[in-house]
Amino acid sequence: MNIAGFVPDLMDRSRVAATGVAVVWVKTPADLVATPADLVIVDLSRPGVLDAVTRLTGPVVGFASHVDRELLAAAKAAGCRQVLARSAFFSRLPEIVGGNA
Repeated sequence: MNIAGFVPDLMDRSRVAATGVAVVWVKTPADLVATPADLVIVDLSRPGVLDAVTRLTGPVVGFASHVDRELLAAAKAAGCRQVLARSAFFSRLPEIVGGNA
């Protein structure tokens, strides 16, 4: 499975890396549009992410703080397949990157 991600926080990236899957990390949300992937993971709290999500055609899984309900709802409306609170995203990460999202 080809996975692309926009997750600028290095601690969050290390948690993704701990699953053992390879991820193509992009520098900007706009770079996601030009990166072929079977799955895209994004940190929804970063500027420009929702705009990029609306332009993606494949499955997108996004995460943000559980208290940011407006952002979570906007991400769902923008086309994210799954929108999760940060804690739920990282607890389910092996399942998500394993293709069972």
